[in-house]
Amino acid sequence: MSKDSKITELENIPDDCLLRVAQILKFIPVSRSHWWQCVRSGKYPPGFKLSERIHVWRGRDIKAIINGEVMQ
Repeated sequence: MSKDSKITELENIPDDCLLRVAQILKFIPVSRSHWWQCVRSGKYPPGFKLSERIHVWRGRDIKAIINGEVMQ
């Protein structure tokens, strides 16, 4: 996948897709450091690691954040 996500609309995010931080921040306008702070505090879901340097989140989790649903 290129550095620029091809997903431009919230409605186009499939529930089963995997998103990296740069892609998420296009939909959730916070800084990268704020994102990670919220992940550590439990406000945002933890996601999971694909490899040592690649961390991803499911599309359905990101949609839930955007729609204001409570994360657990």
